[in-house]
Amino acid sequence: MTPRATYRFQFHKGFTFADAQALVGYLDSLGISHVYSSPITVATRGSMHGYDVVDPTEINPELGGEEAFRSLVAELRARGMGIIIDIVPNHMGVAGGENLYWNDVLRNGRSSRYASFFDIDWSRKLLLPLLGAPLPETLADGHIAVDVSGDEPAVVLYGEQRVPLRPEDHDFVRDNAEGYELSSLLERQHYRLGWWRTADDVLNWRRFFTISELAGLRIEDPEVFEATHALYFRLYGEGLIDGVRVDHVDGLTDPAGYCRLLRTRLDAISRPESAPQGPAYIIIEKILGPGEALAADWGVNGTSGYDFMEQVSALLHDPAGEAPMKDLWRAFSGRELDFHQEELLARQEMLDWAFTGQLDACVAAFEALARSRDETAGLTGGMLRRAIRRMLWVFPVYRTYGTGTAAPSSDAGIRDTVRQRAARFTPPGEGMVVDRILDWLAGTGPGDAGLAARAVQRFQQLSAPIAAKSVEDTAFYRYGLLLSRTDVGFDAARFALPATEFHRLAMARAKDFPGAMLATATHDHKRGEDVRARLAVLGDIPDMWRERVTQWDRLAGAAAEGVDAADRYMLYQTLFGAWPPELQVPDRAGLDAFADRIVAWQQKALREAKLRSSWQAPQEAYEQRCETLVRTLLDPADRSGFLADLQDLVSMTSSAALGNMLVQVALRYTMPGVPDLYQGCELADFSLVDPDNRRAVDYEQRKGLLAGAPAPDDRLAGGGKLRLIRQLLQLRRHNPDLFAQGSYLPVTVSGPRADHVLAFRRVHGAEQFLCVVVLHCGQVLVPGDRCVPPPEWWGETVLEDGSPVAELLAQSPVFVSEAGSAPA
Repeated sequence: MTPRATYRFQFHKGFTFADAQALVGYLDSLGISHVYSSPITVATRGSMHGYDVVDPTEINPELGGEEAFRSLVAELRARGMGIIIDIVPNHMGVAGGENLYWNDVLRNGRSSRYASFFDIDWSRKLLLPLLGAPLPETLADGHIAVDVSGDEPAVVLYGEQRVPLRPEDHDFVRDNAEGYELSSLLERQHYRLGWWRTADDVLNWRRFFTISELAGLRIEDPEVFEATHALYFRLYGEGLIDGVRVDHVDGLTDPAGYCRLLRTRLDAISRPESAPQGPAYIIIEKILGPGEALAADWGVNGTSGYDFMEQVSALLHDPAGEAPMKDLWRAFSGRELDFHQEELLARQEMLDWAFTGQLDACVAAFEALARSRDETAGLTGGMLRRAIRRMLWVFPVYRTYGTGTAAPSSDAGIRDTVRQRAARFTPPGEGMVVDRILDWLAGTGPGDAGLAARAVQRFQQLSAPIAAKSVEDTAFYRYGLLLSRTDVGFDAARFALPATEFHRLAMARAKDFPGAMLATATHDHKRGEDVRARLAVLGDIPDMWRERVTQWDRLAGAAAEGVDAADRYMLYQTLFGAWPPELQVPDRAGLDAFADRIVAWQQKALREAKLRSSWQAPQEAYEQRCETLVRTLLDPADRSGFLADLQDLVSMTSSAALGNMLVQVALRYTMPGVPDLYQGCELADFSLVDPDNRRAVDYEQRKGLLAGAPAPDDRLAGGGKLRLIRQLLQLRRHNPDLFAQGSYLPVTVSGPRADHVLAFRRVHGAEQFLCVVVLHCGQVLVPGDRCVPPPEWWGETVLEDGSPVAELLAQSPVFVSEAGSAPA
């Protein structure tokens, strides 16, 4: 029951199942087959995303609960549609005292029936890093008390957060409300209250990345798996859902084993005859590193589409723009590091700053493993620590997939790369330590099997968050060569992707994962799909961009003083890339609203970069200088010259940007895979990183446009985008087998402008269609009001059958033929 096309909804208390139900008719008219839902289980109260699950056994009442969910599904089924839900097997939300599982662990310690649910090191008390200062100081300041007024006595922090007490102490605190020492009471608990800053160093339970509000689950335990998946299996068995998207699969102990088990369990469930039959649709959130391919034996339909988003983005960038853009970035910012060097530095810093506790646990696990055999007993903790650190500095992907006793063949190349890269940093004589750890990761090293499994698990569950936090949440905010190449799942070291490689990847997807999701915008993206499309144009016109951005920096004047050049350069890109199509320079209210969005992005960017501010230690004076620069630049009374120049460049590049926008749409809906439309992106998406990319969507406007209302005056507002989406979705609706099962055949282009065209056919039996799109034409389209080059520019550029490109792309950057019979 692979979907034909999905539409992603981000549910929260302000957008519920009832709101989605009211839009089912609109989605059907558009051509969508399935709603693709953010997590629907009970999350922390007020959650705007749902990934902080506190109870996976019930549907969130803030979204309308199960009754409203059933009503939504009934509306979908009435139109022959369905729903896929996002599930979160890696972690649960544990902040705010709402998680009954976690509270039971705090109350009863290791004897809790849920103690095995969480990945906790029970060799010492469970650390709760909830305090704003060390415990003695917090006690002295009176910020900790005990409340005996409720059904169950509890520790209260800062007058708000409640933490359970051991049952053995309930009567004691009630009977001695005025006469006991609070510090002694706290020492008797199964947990230890600690300063929040100690979490990175001494936390003794696995969390999600560096977020102490999210505790890792031991989903590999059969009891935990069944308890946390019971709702999903029931919903699938009742025919209410058609599949799942698995969040952060690389955080699990054994992702491959988990996916295979999930596939087995779902496909063994009988469904009502009224529900769609066939294998469940299972996709996984998986970041694929450069050159990494998803294993074909996990039993999943593919990834949730970050790899496709990366490929399309890279395809839109002109390789000729890389050298001049790199020179400009270095000259303007003063940062000489290439992306690999930025990543290495970030990895080194993150290991030092944020993952000491997890690194200690990993080293200890390998120490125990080494001591279990005489031949490795001489490996000291120091040797192992140095080797593990250096391996993590250079790890080319999120993780490997060994179990301690075996490993997939696909891991071999990763291990070879690590061995070669780590050799540059390994102390003399200690290369054999790296070799030994790689043997254990391969499942071929000596030692106790149980200890090997634990050590390998520790390493693999450390390498994934190191990659995520170092690359996407640090280096991406430091490396500003072109911000359209730094987004979730992207290879920022690669500026552009040749058409030949794009074809190869498409053919591989058609062969191995024809049901993989195709995304160009997600709830995780750092810049909206059309921000990236607009920024990509700068690589076509690097000389013009150099002149403009240099002029802008002069126009900034004194407001730029004290703001680092790299931060200014990334700000200028963001102002250009995210400029709303409807915004006009005299509109003071509109400019103020835009400034608010930019300031929110800027604060996050500065803190994630961790160079001049951070979440742990915000540098408010520096952040204020940066905010002042934003608000000065966007003040029409202060910097009208800058604003006029900025809006002029947006206007001059609008045709080229629109071309990229439409090409991006065309590829998403015609390539092998299942196209996903992120909420609201049927019109222009000039959003920034969350929460900006989760703002409310004006569906009345979209419904009106779909019904034939006049499109917005500004072409960048996206009326043409909506029309193309509907056209291609209808093509998929009427030719489902062609798109679901059809092969992907690259079409050769020859002639003087062959590098500016991508062409391919989809063929299935007697059906076929042709798609041709424009690439890298900014140099001829800027300035101008056409989003395709003039016919004479193409010269004798033709497809392999002799069709002139100038005729196919005379009116639009996208040519899509009607589906028809394939030639004999």
